[in-house]
Amino acid sequence: MKKLIIGALMALLIPTLAHAMGYNYISQDEMRSRLDAKDQMTIVDICPIDQFAKGHLPGSVETNAYPVKTDEERAKIAKVLPEIKSSTEDVVIVCPGGRGGAKRTYDYYVEQGVAESRLFILEKGMNGWPYQTESK
Repeated sequence: MKKLIIGALMALLIPTLAHAMGYNYISQDEMRSRLDAKDQMTIVDICPIDQFAKGHLPGSVETNAYPVKTDEERAKIAKVLPEIKSSTEDVVIVCPGGRGGAKRTYDYYVEQGVAESRLFILEKGMNGWPYQTESK
């Protein structure tokens, strides 16, 4: 009986802990492969204006919402919601380092009803991107 109760508790807690502990990430190499294959996806770039101008991923939607802490910055990523909600494509969030701003964007989109299974954060962000980029 004790094992049954522990098993039931684990089944309830593991999904909650998994969300609390992590996000979906896409590696630099996997992203490069998806770009090369011209996979359909929405790339939401939250990098500041100057960083986006220096280089960004092909097809990125420029929002300049970094660090996504204010209502004004959240409004910038909200502008992409109609496009995201009208498709079933994966959504890749790109920020300078792949950390706080990307996580806040991810959380915001989850709060707005976007399925987590569609959301990905580019590991290491644009600061870690080892490949050639497009520029303005």
